[in-house]
Amino acid sequence: MRALIWILWPAFVAAVIAECAFFAFIDPQQLYWMGEAVNVSSSAAYSLGFLFFWLICTGSSVLTYLMLPPRFRDALSAHAEIPKVEDTPNVIA
Repeated sequence: MRALIWILWPAFVAAVIAECAFFAFIDPQQLYWMGEAVNVSSSAAYSLGFLFFWLICTGSSVLTYLMLPPRFRDALSAHAEIPKVEDTPNVIA
């Protein structure tokens, strides 16, 4: 589950940036696919564009995760130990 978070969260952030950059210059009503105009509403074009960018960025994150050395993948998957109250030193003296 932690690996999924390490993959999907950076992909989500990158997809938001990519969509903002793309649709800052491209009007959704002027999109063409295979030579034909795309007849969807602006909000549908934004949603589909975001899902497309998220899919592409997720693929990039998966490849990055798979190319990590195993010791780094294990470190990303490890759970942090929360010290118990009895284990912490008493700073008030």
